[in-house]
Amino acid sequence: MINLPVDYIGVVFAKSRRRIEPERAADLREVLMDWKAGKRPGLAGVFVNPALEELEHIMNVAPLDVIQLHGQETPEFCRQVKQRWAAEVFKVFSFPKDGSGDDENDSAVRALTPYEGTVDAVLLDTHDPMYGGGSGKTFAWERIPAYADWCKENGVKWFVAGGLQPDNVEDLIRTYQPDGVDVSSGVETGGVKDIAKITAFVERVKQA
Repeated sequence: MINLPVDYIGVVFAKSRRRIEPERAADLREVLMDWKAGKRPGLAGVFVNPALEELEHIMNVAPLDVIQLHGQETPEFCRQVKQRWAAEVFKVFSFPKDGSGDDENDSAVRALTPYEGTVDAVLLDTHDPMYGGGSGKTFAWERIPAYADWCKENGVKWFVAGGLQPDNVEDLIRTYQPDGVDVSSGVETGGVKDIAKITAFVERVKQA
């Protein structure tokens, strides 16, 4: 990843085949601190319903720039995290991979309004019934505008994840103009990160 123009690099602490120990994250963070080309990317940690004690341990071992919450974390929990550590808080809102639903504007307002002032960014993703995120599937993108509108009105960044890959990310960006995109399985080959796919993905994002 070194020298690619990316804004964040993630490490996974949630239950997942990609999960790593805090000590491994600390090793990777040392590499990140040596980033030579321009501003270094922020280090994001991915969690699902963590306890504050777990976050405390990880932040002591491998200080994160972003705490990304993929579970059912409440607005009060997000507020506590934001007050306790000098890290951005990204809250994930997940959708089923099928179906668009009715009254999307009302749904977005009901879901997001309680988090006003407690998060720095909203990440829209596809729900995974086992892990809570990282399904590698796209959701119905027509759900995006209602959530994007709320974020814009409230000064909150918004990102999109879920099934993104080099072949579809340009279409997403040109259609919806998110503040960022999040990718994992879409740049893997055989379950392992593939630098050729990562490079292609970044190029498509920058082109869009």
